[in-house]
Amino acid sequence: MAASISGKSVIVTGAANGVGLAIARLFVANGASVLLADMDEDKLDTEVEALGDTAASFAGDLREKLTVNNLMAATIDAFERVDILVNASRQVLPSDPLDACDTSFETMMHQNATVNMRLCQAVAKRMITQGEGGAMVNLSSIAAQDCVPDSTGYSVASAALNQLTRALAVAYAPHNIRVNAVALGSVMSGSLQALVAKDEDLRDEVIAATPLGRIGEADEAAQAALFLASPCASFITGQILAVDGGRSLLDRMARLAY
Repeated sequence: MAASISGKSVIVTGAANGVGLAIARLFVANGASVLLADMDEDKLDTEVEALGDTAASFAGDLREKLTVNNLMAATIDAFERVDILVNASRQVLPSDPLDACDTSFETMMHQNATVNMRLCQAVAKRMITQGEGGAMVNLSSIAAQDCVPDSTGYSVASAALNQLTRALAVAYAPHNIRVNAVALGSVMSGSLQALVAKDEDLRDEVIAATPLGRIGEADEAAQAALFLASPCASFITGQILAVDGGRSLLDRMARLAY
C-alpha cells in the first residue's frame, strides 16, 4: 500500500481540517503530490508548509463554478496532471422538515451533491484527456440511510451523493475511472468535533450508539480513502464503504451527530 499511489497527483477538497486534512497528510506520506483545497487560506498555508514540496494549496469557494475551473488550473500548474480526486468537503447542518422557511436543505444539496458533481466532471474531463484512467473518492455519511428528524436535509444530500457515486461509476467506467465513496459515522470529523464542543454529552451518546464502543479517528477514515484510491481497489467501483464502527448496523442515535 505504501507505494501504491507514489507519484500520483491528487486533489483533496475540505483539506484544512478533519478527515480531509487527514487524507491529505496520509496521501503525501504515501508518496503522492497533493493539492489541498479549502476556504481557510491561513490553515492551508500552515499545513502545506509542514507537508513540504509535494503539497500545494488552493483557497476558494468551490460552490462557485469559476472556482472549480481555477482549482483545475492550479492543479495542472502545480503538478501537470491529476490522477485522484477526493471530495472531502462536506456541510452538516440541522434541518427542520416542518419549517418551509428553512433553507438548509437547498444549502446541503448544493454543497454535498452539486459541487461534488461539478468537481467530478471537471476532473474526469482531464483524466480522459490524459488517457490513463483515475480514481475518485467521495466523502459521504451513514446519514444516507438514517431517518433522524433534524438530519433530514443532510440525510437526503448524503443519499444523493451515494447515488451520484454509483451513477458516475457507470458513466466513467469506459474511461477506466473508478468512483467510490466512504460513508462516515462515529468518526471524529470536523463537523462532529464542532457538535461535541457545543454539547459534551453528545460524545457519550455517539459512543453508546457505536457497537465498537468508541469514536473513530480521522486517520481511520483516511485509510479507507487511500485504499479506494489505490490500485489495491482496481476492480472496485460504485461502492459505498461505511467507516462507522458498526453504527449503521444498529444506529441508536436520535439526533444529528455526523
